[in-house]
Amino acid sequence: MFNLIRQKTELSRSQAKPSHSRVGGNPLLIALALVILMVITRGHHFASLHDLPGASWAIFFLAGVYLRSAWALAGLFALTWLLDFSAYAWGGGSRFCFSPAYVFLLPAYSALWLAGHWYARQYQFEWRTLLPLVISVLLGAFACEVFSSGGFYFFSGRFAEPTLAEFGVRLLRYFPGYLQSLAFYVGIAAMIQGLFLVTRHSRVGGNLIG
Repeated sequence: MFNLIRQKTELSRSQAKPSHSRVGGNPLLIALALVILMVITRGHHFASLHDLPGASWAIFFLAGVYLRSAWALAGLFALTWLLDFSAYAWGGGSRFCFSPAYVFLLPAYSALWLAGHWYARQYQFEWRTLLPLVISVLLGAFACEVFSSGGFYFFSGRFAEPTLAEFGVRLLRYFPGYLQSLAFYVGIAAMIQGLFLVTRHSRVGGNLIG
């Protein structure tokens, strides 16, 4: 009798303990949230929200963390192109960024997705998870910047005489802003993730006490 009660208590505690093996969440809800965030922050599709930092980098990183499916990556690629093309074709946007170098967004965003995918395997509901998070964000962001900005600078045909020295100057000028936007959205996602797990843990623990 007492052994049965003890076994049930241990089982309940193990269920109450936050998962250390994977990042939780409802994939469909997360995918929907990422799509909405992409639509309202990429370009000027919603004039009233034009002051929001661009979230594209964060969206691909978080997709690697939470969704991790190559189909999700492909779907986000398609959505990105559709939004950019519609802004140019029907929204009066500039065609300056549409060039042969646009294809470099594929490896650029894939780098962010792979960085998020790697972090998801390192994730634990502990403070020490911040170190791999920072590492994955920095490496993914740097690779993305090299592919996207480097590809555009050297292969778009928009610059008469591209040089590595000038590209280095441009990298130092623009990369911190992109990194700041990425950290902004990833930080919000991390806080939501933490609050969700703490709330769930507290609720289950309260049920055990009751």
